[in-house]
Amino acid sequence: MHVGVNLNNREALIAPGYGIPELLDLGQRAEELGFDSVWVGDSLFSKPRYEPLTLLAALAQRTRRVELGTACLVTSLREPIQLAQAWATLDVISSGRTILGACAGNVAEDAVKREFEAVGLDWRRRMTIFEERLRVVRHLLRDGRVTFHGEHVDLDDVAFHTGMEPAPLLPVREPPVWVVANPAIGKAKGGDVSRAARRVGLLGDGWLTCCRARHPEETEAFVVAVGAARAEEGLGMGSFAVAYQVTMTLADTRDEAVAAQRAYIDGYYPGFSDAVALADWGPAGTAADVLDWMRTFAAAGVTAFVCRFASLDQLGQVERFASDVLPRCR
Repeated sequence: MHVGVNLNNREALIAPGYGIPELLDLGQRAEELGFDSVWVGDSLFSKPRYEPLTLLAALAQRTRRVELGTACLVTSLREPIQLAQAWATLDVISSGRTILGACAGNVAEDAVKREFEAVGLDWRRRMTIFEERLRVVRHLLRDGRVTFHGEHVDLDDVAFHTGMEPAPLLPVREPPVWVVANPAIGKAKGGDVSRAARRVGLLGDGWLTCCRARHPEETEAFVVAVGAARAEEGLGMGSFAVAYQVTMTLADTRDEAVAAQRAYIDGYYPGFSDAVALADWGPAGTAADVLDWMRTFAAAGVTAFVCRFASLDQLGQVERFASDVLPRCR
C-alpha cells in the first residue's frame, strides 16, 4: 500500500505558523516517518497557493527517497510544450521521482471558469483541451519529440533536440501520469462515466480521485470500467495505480475530529465547501476510524492514498498518522 502526504500549499499561504519553510520541513519529516510520497495542489487564482512545480523542485533538494506528485495539476490551463520542458527538468532534479497527477479543472466553481477565461481558453471545451494537451505532454516526456494535429493543438515535429545535443531533453524516467476523474459527481451532473473511464484508462498510468468517501462501491465499479477500457486496447491493470486523495482529521474523539474537519473545509474552499457532503471528503475520528475507512477502500481497489490533513496543525497530524495508522495500514 502506497501512502503519501499532501503538504497543503494553499494552507501555507493562509495559515498562521505554516509557511514555505514549514511546508518544506514537513516534506522532509514525512520522508523520515516512512511515507512513500509528498504532494502539492494547484490553482491559479480561484484558490491562491504557492506554485506547485517550484515547490516540488525545492522538495527534491530536501528529500532523497519519497516520490513527488501533484494532486492535482490543472494541465488543461498550461501550454503543453512549456509544461513538458518544466516537468522533464523537475524529474531530472529529483532523480526520477515525479508523479504527474493531471486534471482538467473543476468548473463547478465560477472562479475556475474565470481561470480558463483569463488564459484565453473556453472552459466548455476543457475536456478536449485536457486530452489533447496531455497527449502532447506525454509524447514529449517519452520521446522528446511530437507531431500532433488536433482541434486545440497543432504541432509539426516539435522536439527538445536540435542535433547539437547528445540526446533530447528527457526526464530520468517517463513519469507515471495519474489522471483525475470523479465519475460519480460527473454522472450526477449528466456526465458520461464510460467516457471518463476510457480517458483515465488510455491517457493514464493511474487514476486519482477524491470526494466520495462514503461510496467505495463507486470506486470499485469505476476500476472495473477502466479495466474494461484498457482491455479493449490490449492493456492490463497490473501496474495501473488506483489512488484516492482523502481529506482526513485525527483526534481523540469523532466529534472533535468532525468539528475540526468542518472548520478546515469551510476555510479552504470558500463558496464550494457545501458542494461536497462533509463525510465525503474523508474520515474524521480516531486512528481506528481512519484505518477502517482505508481498509474498506483498499478492498474496493485503491492501491495508493494521498492523505491531506484537515487541520492547522499539519505536523501534529502527520506524526499522529505515522504513529497510530501508518504501521497498521501497511
